[in-house]
Amino acid sequence: MCSAAISDLELATRMADAARAAILPYFRQSGLAAQNKLSAGFDPVTAADRAGEEVMRQLLALHRPEDGILGEEFENVAGSSGRVWVLDPIDGTRGFISGTPTWGVLIALAEEDRGPVLGVIDQPYIGERFIGAAGQAYMQGPLGEMRLATRPTDTLSDAIVFTTFPEVGSPQEQAGFQAVARQAKLTRYGMDCYAYALVASGQVDLVIEAGLNAYDIQAPIAVIEAAGGIVTDWSGGPAHNGGRAVAAATPALHDAALAILRDFA
Repeated sequence: MCSAAISDLELATRMADAARAAILPYFRQSGLAAQNKLSAGFDPVTAADRAGEEVMRQLLALHRPEDGILGEEFENVAGSSGRVWVLDPIDGTRGFISGTPTWGVLIALAEEDRGPVLGVIDQPYIGERFIGAAGQAYMQGPLGEMRLATRPTDTLSDAIVFTTFPEVGSPQEQAGFQAVARQAKLTRYGMDCYAYALVASGQVDLVIEAGLNAYDIQAPIAVIEAAGGIVTDWSGGPAHNGGRAVAAATPALHDAALAILRDFA
């Protein structure tokens, strides 16, 4: 059984604190080695990625040994509770090794057949933490604690849209993104998980991506949905298993994006 001494949210906060402490000493340090996980292309992993995930797993072993773990850097752990902690110690390792402060620690708690019910997007260098759970959506940062709420943008012509890579995914997926972007007010690139945090905090309106893993998207889903937004795949179905995702500030904006993306899904 889960320890009554610590809530899921408190545990997630402790995990984020521990990951910050483990990862930050590596950031912007000369000589940090990055291994490539791909035979074609470049998908880096560093000692910072592994250190961040290790300390989070240690806390889970102590406080939630019955829960499963799905993490990017180490083997999955099967649980007995029907709950899974989904961990990405550094979402945006390419940005991390480039010195940009747009990477983040992602922590989600998913319940069987429900997807994520709690999410944390943490940016250790800036000191910003975005939290979403049932009835709670807030950020903590240099200016204190603020409530999260998505913007009331309903039309693509008023929308700011993000994706991480200009090429998005396959040529077909890139064409889908560009079809939406052509109707948007402004298009920006390269923020990794931080773009989802900007949707939740009411700064931008859409994030459209493809080729995601479950650990890339589950924390953003929980945070954005708690803030009043919506996240699905390009056909309007669940996105928590990864693949293609569209995160929107409002249902109307989501519908407008899907009306275009469905033709490319």
